[in-house]
Amino acid sequence: MAKLPTVAIVGRPNVGKSTLFNRLVGKRLALVDDRPGVTRDRREGDATLVGMDFRVVDTAGYEDEDPHSLPGRMRQQTEAAVAEADVALFMFDAREGVNPLDEEIGRWLRGGNTPVVLVANKAEGKAGDDGVLESFALGFGAPVELSAEHGQGLVELFEALRPHLEKDETDTPDDPPAFYEDDESAPLKLAIVGRPNAGKSTLINRILGEERLITGPEAGITRDSIAIDWTWTSPEGEDRIVRLIDTAGMRKRAKVQDKLEKLAVADGLNAVNFAEVVVLLLDATLGLEAQDLRIADRVLEEGRALVIAINKWDVSENGSSLYQGIKKALDEGLAQVRGVPIMTVSAITGKGIDDLIRVAFETRTAWSQRVSTGALNRWFETALEANPPPAPGGKRIKLRYITQIKTRPPSFVLFGTRLDILPESYRRYLVNGIRRELGFGAVPVRLTLRSTKNPYDN
Repeated sequence: MAKLPTVAIVGRPNVGKSTLFNRLVGKRLALVDDRPGVTRDRREGDATLVGMDFRVVDTAGYEDEDPHSLPGRMRQQTEAAVAEADVALFMFDAREGVNPLDEEIGRWLRGGNTPVVLVANKAEGKAGDDGVLESFALGFGAPVELSAEHGQGLVELFEALRPHLEKDETDTPDDPPAFYEDDESAPLKLAIVGRPNAGKSTLINRILGEERLITGPEAGITRDSIAIDWTWTSPEGEDRIVRLIDTAGMRKRAKVQDKLEKLAVADGLNAVNFAEVVVLLLDATLGLEAQDLRIADRVLEEGRALVIAINKWDVSENGSSLYQGIKKALDEGLAQVRGVPIMTVSAITGKGIDDLIRVAFETRTAWSQRVSTGALNRWFETALEANPPPAPGGKRIKLRYITQIKTRPPSFVLFGTRLDILPESYRRYLVNGIRRELGFGAVPVRLTLRSTKNPYDN
């Protein structure tokens, strides 16, 4: 596993270093108090900022003291932390402004080899404006203005740190386009959902080869979500574990009157949250109904990968036209994704089950994909050249860069200016491009817009 880059937070006592440390690591690992000198030793923690992972070090307040005294030894620890770091965050209190100790710290940092990002803490409101202007004299350029206590300015901090922590990644022409955060040995968590009596329990019993679940013609037999581990042997002879989750049939909300049935449906929705891939089972003799689309939409809203399975295919008439009709209705009814895999199965005979499980594993792989920063931004540049963003009302929208912050579901953040007026059609253009060009297929892709400050805006 690659070593995480390191960020050291440095500054005079009581400017908010430990507060920012706690904000970045997401835990209260460092003591925070209004008294100077609370932090004495270096504290380290793993931090994540807009999907970028790094190691952060909280240092003691930098003071001009005898090196043999306690404050002096604390200063030596701080100097060692900065020397070992990939970048130093030099923090000052914007409300108090720059004082002689800040200037001394600035001289020391300028004499070292560690890159420095200047941070103006407590910069919310107007009270810190004078301090921000004073800080230009420190020689590190414009500071990142933030409030560690309230979490303001973290996007701008990410932008300032990114060039130092994502070294060479975007400039490497031969970097792999994608890798997969998918533990192949982990069970595939597969939920089977659908309207009552679509054949969910019958399908699982056929997969398992035993009457593991009670089945019958009466709708609503299954009350609880039941998870069962099963070993599937792939066509290549590889044994893979599948954790099958059967759920209560999901009827239209207005028709759910019985209290126990309401609880069962709620349990089924919870099962979707814990699944990786969700199979929506349809009854070929009934076709696609509005409730099926509602269930599919709910699955995608939860960020789960979706596969459609049409049961009772062997007893349906006009199978080809039924398949095409379902495909068209899904493409029109599911605005979030197009091209969701549609499989045909028979829960009675077992036909099509191997293909269904194979596609479920392939879908999980796409759902777990992380695209390298280099490949992602090369695609992004091409997409902008092919179709530049519009300028509503003559206002120019600038798209700066995009980064993937997580997988499962694949989630991206787009940075730029005036993103509040970016048309939804252009956002869909980008999402569809990510899905089509970067190998995500029909899994749900989330794109969040983050506007950054334009220094030329009034």
